[in-house]
Amino acid sequence: MDNYSYNLSDYDFSFPESLIAQRTSGKGLTRILHVPKQGGEFSLMDSARIVDLFQAGDCLVVNNTKVIPARLFGQKQSGGAVEVLLLNALPASATGDARWDAFVKPGRSFREGSILDMSGAKCKVESVNEDGSRILCFDVKAECFEDFLEQNGRVPLPPYIDRKDDGDDKRDYQTVFAKHLGAVAAPTASLHFSEAMITALRVKGVFIAEVTLHVGAGTFQNIQAKDFREHHMHGERYVLTQDAVDRIQSAKASGGRIICVGTTSTRVLESVAQEDGSLVAQEGVTHAFIYPGYRFKVVNGILTNFHWPRSSLILLVSAMLGRERTLEAYEYAVAKQLKLFSYGDGMLII
Repeated sequence: MDNYSYNLSDYDFSFPESLIAQRTSGKGLTRILHVPKQGGEFSLMDSARIVDLFQAGDCLVVNNTKVIPARLFGQKQSGGAVEVLLLNALPASATGDARWDAFVKPGRSFREGSILDMSGAKCKVESVNEDGSRILCFDVKAECFEDFLEQNGRVPLPPYIDRKDDGDDKRDYQTVFAKHLGAVAAPTASLHFSEAMITALRVKGVFIAEVTLHVGAGTFQNIQAKDFREHHMHGERYVLTQDAVDRIQSAKASGGRIICVGTTSTRVLESVAQEDGSLVAQEGVTHAFIYPGYRFKVVNGILTNFHWPRSSLILLVSAMLGRERTLEAYEYAVAKQLKLFSYGDGMLII
């Protein structure tokens, strides 16, 4: 591992802000940069064409988390504006009220005991966490909170999308695999897939395995340490079912490749895999931090978006592809005017 650079500044790249995708091209309508894992020429293709690169017996691993409308707007008792980003649902209060870990802006104003009015619901700050987040208790019963969010919550778009969310985002920022509510950011690599593409893959004999990882706001957390090995990853809840294990193991037994859609499904598998690549169904919280020098135990390829410079996500891609080739691919993408980040185009390493 001594041959790898752990200097965060070595995983930087420049790009014009005009390439930050503000809206998606549509499911199955983006562009994908194919980067052969073992070397070779880059090639650009429409996302629907990546079906041709899969073989019967391969297994596509997808994240079926569903994004919650996690942004709420309201006001404090003095009348000032307040924005809340929900992070994790907590056990209900003794009276059954919904409790959440959340970020509150402007944060410093809201000490323990503060009362907020969020879309007609009263919200009390129970405590302040070390990371600056707050434990909030709403006067809405926990079993009714999903309906409350559906009526009042807004789509939690990433901070680099420079506009307000609208009705289109409710559809566009949700993947075709979305089933289980809990994410505050989309597993965006899955946004490249349309239902027609999934049907075509199944017809071709490709296994589809679903895992769940509820993406947290920490996915946008900046790494502060110059030596990124000192960085501590945020925790994210995951579920790996027996059905998913069986599909993955069947593909491996038949000589198929395990190709993850996104860094989230990659982190699930690599978090739980034994050294021999075997998997056991389970659920928990992963803090997995994958960076160059890591030896992948299960995953053979990744479909992923282009990620923010110096991020844990670009480090994961570099772990599979190598630093120099990763940055070469990013330079190529910028030269070809591919759209970047959550609503942008993608890269298939296979």
